[in-house]
This record gives sequence, C-alpha cells and structure tokens, in this order.
Amino acid sequence: MTSVWDYPDFDAHEGLHLFTDPASGLKAVIAVHSTALGPAAGGVRFWHYADDARAVTDALRLSRGMSYKNAMAGLELGGGKGVVLAPAPGAVITSEQLGAFGRAVESLGGRYVTAEDVGMSEARMKVIAQHTRYVSGLPVAQGAAGGDPGPYTAHGVYLGVKAAAKRGLGTDDMKGVRVAIQGTGSVGGGLARLLAKDGAVLTIADVDRVRAEALAGEIGANVAAPETILSTDADIVSPNALGAILTEASIPQLKARIVAGGANNQLATREDGRRLHEAGVVYAPDYVINAGGIINVGLEYLGHGDEAEVMARIATIPGRLHQVWDEAAASGDPTADVADRIARRLIGR
Repeated sequence: MTSVWDYPDFDAHEGLHLFTDPASGLKAVIAVHSTALGPAAGGVRFWHYADDARAVTDALRLSRGMSYKNAMAGLELGGGKGVVLAPAPGAVITSEQLGAFGRAVESLGGRYVTAEDVGMSEARMKVIAQHTRYVSGLPVAQGAAGGDPGPYTAHGVYLGVKAAAKRGLGTDDMKGVRVAIQGTGSVGGGLARLLAKDGAVLTIADVDRVRAEALAGEIGANVAAPETILSTDADIVSPNALGAILTEASIPQLKARIVAGGANNQLATREDGRRLHEAGVVYAPDYVINAGGIINVGLEYLGHGDEAEVMARIATIPGRLHQVWDEAAASGDPTADVADRIARRLIGR
C-alpha cells in the first residue's frame, strides 16, 4: 500500500488534514504546502472524485500550485487548498456542509485561508465566513479589493494570452488570431468576451453545450465538441476548465503554437512540460497566468490596497511570463520547469 508521503505530489507539504462531519456528511481535505511567505491561501472546491485518493492528490497538486502562484504574484501568502468531496456528480453542497467546512478551517488557527473555487460561490463563501475568520473573496464595496475572483482571473489570463501571442506570433494584436477556448465558465467566458472585442476568431467548447452555444451566439464564436477542442486548428489553445489535460496522448494532437489558459495543473505529469518544450509550443505556466483571482482576494485578506492596486498588480503578469520565457530560452529548459525553479527560490526550497 502506497503511503501518502510517497505520493508524487506530496512534495514536503507542511500539513495534510482530513476532515469528516457525520452530522452534515462533510468529507474534506485541506492541504498546506508552504507558509514560508505567509498563511497558506487557496480556494476550496466542491467536486466528485472517483475515489478518495484522487481527491487527496488533487488537493496536494493544487496547494503546491498555490504556493508557486502566490510567490510569483509577489503576495505575502503561502499555498494551500481545500477540497470538499461531492457524493455524486452534479451534487450541490449543503449549508450544513459549508458550516462544517468553515469550522474545519477555523480549527487550523489561520494557517490556511480559504476562498472561492469550482463548485462554490460568493453566497456559499458567506456561509463559510459565519464559522471562520480565515476566509476571503466575500462581497465587498465597489472599488474595494475582493469579491468574486473569476473576472480578475479572466483579465489576467487575457493579458497573458496577449503576451504569449507576442512571444509566439510576434504580435499582441489579436485581430484575426485563432483562439480555441476550453471551458466557458467565469474565466473562460470572460476571456472569450475580451478576445472577441479585439477581433479574435474564437472556437469554444464546454461540457455544458447549452452554455457554450449561448456564449457563441453572444460573441460570434464557433462551438466545438469538448473532446476535440485541444486539437482545433488554431494559433492559440486556452484551457480554462479542469486540469491534467496536457498529456502524452493530447500534446501530439495540438495544432496550436501556443498554450495559454487559466486552468490549474494543466500538465498531467512533469514530463508533459518537456513534451511541450520539445514540440516547440510556447507554454504559459498556469499558476503565473491565472494569478489575477488570488491577487484580488489575497489583497482583500491582507488589507493591502483597493481595486486599482489589484489591477496594477494583475498588469504585471505579462512581465512575469516574459521572465520565465527568457530564462527558459537562456537555459534550454522547459518553461514549466523554469517557472517551478523560480517559485521554489522565492519560497526557500
């Protein structure tokens, strides 16, 4: 039997906490990767997993990604992640489970700060906040930092896509640039609307076909099947759904010269970063390009600045991407490895 310490993604986590609450039916994982720069910040997702081991692995990968993301974003925050296990696909988290999760967060005494992620919402974060002080991403006054992180993530990804276009295509004028977008939720949908205004030629896909078709009608995009979107004949592929979609099987199918999107943990394995590198694909490391949301809720929690400060910090995302690409070009190493190396330096590992 494999020990959790032997999981490939354990990576010297400071803490891995498993919570159950029989009264509400809560099963949850909170992973704390690093508190070197500050409290471990990262959202909580509500998701159905085929087995408990996959939920633990997801929490480990996501919390490490948050360590790297927060460090690269220049935030005084470490990295952590919460995962609440849904009993079945399509299940809805209950108020009782939200409360139990809030108490679980509170029990860690501030080592972990939670926020909104997949399957959650501002309204659900308000319920959690009734049971813990350590929560961010709550509704805020106009002009203040905080609130729904999705639009801020989308804006940062948009800036990152333009930076990647400059790197891979020689221009950040998106008019006529063919972009295939996987996922049309808050981030993917927001990105699609911004690129449509620039005149990009968009192909979109979502497991919710109705949502994809509604967005396509709004912005004049084409709709593809989710299983074909990565292999679309496009200049840029932008993954904005769940992770582990860049694999040994999918990478050879890419026709795009650039991969730049907001999904977390896009690489299924470390080797897939090298596969992209060897294929000559310009890759924007996910935790660098998608930092807009955590910048927003992180500054809210820390009490540093207002929305103007959030947007100013998000505007530095292209510069951080170019730093990674420049070091990768100089060293000959894959972009994903270089980003990890920079992030580890920042957290003292």
